[in-house]
Formats: sequence, C-alpha cells, structure tokens
Amino acid sequence: MEKWWVVAAIWTMCAMCAVLFIRGAAGGAARGERKPSRNIRSGQARVRG
Repeated sequence: MEKWWVVAAIWTMCAMCAVLFIRGAAGGAARGERKPSRNIRSGQARVRG
C-alpha cells in the first residue's frame, strides 16, 4: 500500500512541475508587453527592454 503512496507522490510532483513549466513558458509572452516608463530628468518616454 505504501508503494502506491510513493507512486502517487511522484506523479503529483511531475504534474506540478509540468504545470509550473507551462505557466512560466506562457508568461514570457505577456512580459514582453511593458508600458513605457517616464524619464524624470529628460521628460521623455522610453520603453524598458
């Protein structure tokens, strides 16, 4: 019976890693769209990269 707990724990950990990996990979596209920040000294707007 405890063998099944180990198998279930390993599968759960693999599933969580997959979910976090996919979320991280998909979040990169949303991070590319940043709002321009205001440069206080020159008064010009610039986009952070």
